[in-house]
Amino acid sequence: MQALSDKPPLGLRERKKARTRVAIQHNALRLFRERGYDATTVEDICAAVEVSDTTFYRYFPSKAHVVLWDEFDPLMIAAFKAQPADLSSVRALRLAFRQVFSTMTPEQQDQQRQRTELMLAIPELRAAMLDQFFQTFQLIADCIAERAGQPPTDLAVRTLAGAVSGAALAVIYTLAENPKADIATLFDETMEHFEHGLAESS
Repeated sequence: MQALSDKPPLGLRERKKARTRVAIQHNALRLFRERGYDATTVEDICAAVEVSDTTFYRYFPSKAHVVLWDEFDPLMIAAFKAQPADLSSVRALRLAFRQVFSTMTPEQQDQQRQRTELMLAIPELRAAMLDQFFQTFQLIADCIAERAGQPPTDLAVRTLAGAVSGAALAVIYTLAENPKADIATLFDETMEHFEHGLAESS
């Protein structure tokens, strides 16, 4: 299995773009915390990061997307595809989640908690988050289908993808209720339920 750290390093242009995206989100979350989401404008965020509104919209289509964006979907998909072919989809998903989320820094964990609180507290963000879950569901379904040799429209594939998407939603709500919880541990526990059966843990 190829570790994520074994991926070719990003070029200078890609690194600069990544830093700009992270800086915009970091400062936006700080302003949302200090002033409130509704009271913070795109212009406020641009001023804090010292970028133009054109640059802002190059990275984020809207203020809501600043909260919604994270880098974990592509990392998780890459980790899932890198798992040995003889593993079941559930086992491969569990290991992929563990691989990605166990590497989160304390700062990333804190930022994830801030995003979670905002997404659940602001109706606009909550609706956008649910819409985003449909996209994540399709990504997961495509990967499961590829591993299983089935079409993404297969009912069993969609059922597992939907269950995993629901598990992610459960993690979000649990994290909101218990901000000190470890995200990697929460994801691992949800996937353990799938591996061993929900009835056994009830």
